[in-house]
Amino acid sequence: MTRVVVTGMGAIAPNGNDTKAFLDAIFAGQSGIKPITKFDPTETGIAVAGQVDGFDATTRVGKRAARKLDLFSQYAIDASTQAMEQAGLLPDEDSEEQSKVENPNRFGVILGNGIGGLTTMQEQIIKMHDKGPQRVSPLFVPEAIPNMVSGNVSLRFGAKGSNMTIVTACASATNAIGEAFWRIQSGKEDVVLTGGAEAAVNEIGIAGFAALTALSTEKDPKEASKPFDKNRHGFVLGEGSGVLVLESLEHAEARGAKILAEVVGYGTTADAYHMTSPAPDGEGVIRAFKEAIEDANIKPEDISYINAHGTATGANDSGEAEAIAAVFGENSVPVSSTKGMTGHLLGAAGAVEAVVSVGAIDRGILPENVGFDEADEHTKKVNLVNKTNQDQAPKYVMSANYGFGGHNAAIIFKKF
Repeated sequence: MTRVVVTGMGAIAPNGNDTKAFLDAIFAGQSGIKPITKFDPTETGIAVAGQVDGFDATTRVGKRAARKLDLFSQYAIDASTQAMEQAGLLPDEDSEEQSKVENPNRFGVILGNGIGGLTTMQEQIIKMHDKGPQRVSPLFVPEAIPNMVSGNVSLRFGAKGSNMTIVTACASATNAIGEAFWRIQSGKEDVVLTGGAEAAVNEIGIAGFAALTALSTEKDPKEASKPFDKNRHGFVLGEGSGVLVLESLEHAEARGAKILAEVVGYGTTADAYHMTSPAPDGEGVIRAFKEAIEDANIKPEDISYINAHGTATGANDSGEAEAIAAVFGENSVPVSSTKGMTGHLLGAAGAVEAVVSVGAIDRGILPENVGFDEADEHTKKVNLVNKTNQDQAPKYVMSANYGFGGHNAAIIFKKF
């Protein structure tokens, strides 16, 4: 089968508006969780979020896209542009080409998203309520529907291969990366832009998750997101995008591309247990881990580091800790959740966490589990990364995510 490699990455996140700034912050343990300023959140009872600041759409994606696209599509285009630039696939300034990919028919886009254009939905529904249905924007539907995250990226770069948006809640981006990996591996594509984007830090996004009692009500940003901690009390909503350029090894080597890492395994399963709660025994997660490991043709002990889902909710962290211990043994493989620094990016969570995973391989360091102070009976079974043990150069890294509806996904990267 065809080998698949990573040649470019892009990120826009609460703690960094480009890949380097984001990874610098992640490996320094710097959080981007902050008081919400996009709107007055007082009535929601929620005070902080993983909010992206300083994003000027007119300069990042252009005036036309700033005017006609929802923020989730803007984030995806920006992160994709960064990834294409690093991969050396952006056209020259005076070129009429949309990318340097030789065969656009074998250039795909597979991205993940959870909710779609939530800001557009909120604005247009309010407008309809206040001013009547005739005042709804003619762009409402194409701005709001989730598939436009891949559609708009495909349009921007002239990618004419597979064009798909994976919607599996918080597993979306990891599923997207895995499906892109398998598509190149099977010989269907040469290059795929993959990852995900989400922009749900607005009134309805915060209010909706607050109504589920899923969000942290902590006002101190430093205490809000506490993955795997005994006193965790809900997740912090985040926003942004992460995108990888995946290529066949043959295609990458033929053009002399710098290779950041190799993708070697993918597993995806369903809990079939509950609409929102994960299976308490972690059975579906365990199978996803094992599928990815088998797909990579390695053993559990070969995994050097796990970037865990770690949402800082009681049900997720305890079940995930038990699943990790069941597959890898108690207190064995180093584990961290970077949501203590970014918050939970929903459908884009696995995207920025894939960037972190490849960054760990490329930089030879692990991200610490920010927000952790004390373990409970479940989380004491995992070996959490902190400042004293983060200086490790991983060979195989697993990134895993799970979503409402019982979706589980895990992807494995390898040092090239």
